Amino acid sequence: MKALIVNAFTDFDQAVVGDLPDPTPGPGEVVVDIRASETNFPDILYIEGKYQKKPPFPFSPGLAGAGIIMALGEGVDPSMIGARVLTLPSYGAHAERVVAPANWCFAIPDDMDFATAAAFGLVYQTAYFALTARGQITRGDRVLVLGATGGIGMAAIQLAKALGAGTVIAATRGATGGALAREMGADVVVDAAMDNLRDGLRDAVMDATDGHGADVVIDPVGGDLTGAALRAMAWSGRLVVVGFAAGSIPKIAANYLLVKNISVSGIQWTDYRARQIERVRDAQAHMFDLWRDGALAPKITATYPLDDFAVALRALATGTASGKIILTMGEQT
Repeated sequence: MKALIVNAFTDFDQAVVGDLPDPTPGPGEVVVDIRASETNFPDILYIEGKYQKKPPFPFSPGLAGAGIIMALGEGVDPSMIGARVLTLPSYGAHAERVVAPANWCFAIPDDMDFATAAAFGLVYQTAYFALTARGQITRGDRVLVLGATGGIGMAAIQLAKALGAGTVIAATRGATGGALAREMGADVVVDAAMDNLRDGLRDAVMDATDGHGADVVIDPVGGDLTGAALRAMAWSGRLVVVGFAAGSIPKIAANYLLVKNISVSGIQWTDYRARQIERVRDAQAHMFDLWRDGALAPKITATYPLDDFAVALRALATGTASGKIILTMGEQT
């Protein structure tokens, strides 16, 4: 099969497209004929050996893909053969075929194309659990999304609105990012490139919420932005750490937690997949229902054939992607 292959840890654009043996399903596993796969920043980390998991060589990166189940391992329900699914493997989706546990595959709506299904992968699952399981979002909450034009940020904006948030505030940089955040559904946009971020973010959030502050903060950025966001939070607010796109891990000022009853939690979505797969399945079904209702619509910036993987990953590496970038393989219908 054709695949993006990592033979040794290297710069992301030095991986190669070549042939790997077709995968064989083990007990409880299926083989999915991949038609579209979602690119994510962790793909770069996998290729360069900077991710916490380091698969044996050779391997293919790729954390989400959509396609058709073509082979079943022992013990898998025979009715799954031929099913159109989104699959969320540990890695390997940037290939024509991937093997994954059967319960890591989720049936997609009949009228959803494979590219859209793939775009509902890692970032939407992560944003969903960040908002619900960790952020404990309730209807009417004021939600602040940091890094609002990254993959997690855009998914979090849409999901917060779909889940009943009262006001969604997007923190991003520049007019272009602000326009994109509004397109995704943000009610208010704050430019995180302001000179006095420590005070300016708090003032902007308080203005947008009539002095209430942010009930939920989704933080995939880290760095100085985390500390500024803590000062912008409401009493009993919940900040969820998703990642550190800024490149530095912040130190939390515990006095803010004490005086305003603030809680800070983190999310590692793969733990839910490993420990509570039924919750993941329910979350995916809910998001597909929201898509049917018109409440969610992943923004796909571009699709590229697998051979052009370096173009797609470069957009992620340089921060120029303004939506999801999808790799395609085979027929798309």
